Amino acid sequence: MRELVVEGQEVLLIPQNFRFVNKGRVVSVTARDFSLELEYEPDGIVKNNFCEFYTQTSHGKLYFDSYAKDINGKTLLIANPAKHKFLQRRQYTRVKYFNDVTLLLNHDTYRVKTVDISAGGMKCTSDKTLDIDASYKVSIPIEFEKHVDCEFQPIRIEKKDGNYTISGQFVYSSGYDKMMLTQYCEKRSVEIKNK
Repeated sequence: MRELVVEGQEVLLIPQNFRFVNKGRVVSVTARDFSLELEYEPDGIVKNNFCEFYTQTSHGKLYFDSYAKDINGKTLLIANPAKHKFLQRRQYTRVKYFNDVTLLLNHDTYRVKTVDISAGGMKCTSDKTLDIDASYKVSIPIEFEKHVDCEFQPIRIEKKDGNYTISGQFVYSSGYDKMMLTQYCEKRSVEIKNK
């Protein structure tokens, strides 16, 4: 594990109650554990209770379950997991996501059908083209009647058979919204793999 988790690495931590999702930075690593300095107070994180961990490595997105051996303020001592797995090589986990969403630009609305989604952006289809230089407001519905609010900036637009396939990136005004969508995609990816 020492070659996968290194000092300075950012880690997303999801406790059993996902409302207390947190993130932090690795401050030290030993053969048995590593210390994680959290960005927020460790509310909802209980000593010796398993949490999910996600981090980006040079080998891809790393996922593992572990627990806090000790909690000292915002610093957690995390036990090295017995096993881990790589989810994918992308920076953000991308999952299939079929939904109708509305993009808003000034007072104009554009209905699109999503194809896939990640915390980094989405692919969607539309019978109308979008302005590749514009930034559209969008609200992405996720589980438990929650929404992630951000802006969608088209990067690539392809026309085929009268329809447009649009790929673009998300821009967030809130780190919390990005964290929520990251967590949603990670959990959906694990659910899909376990089917």
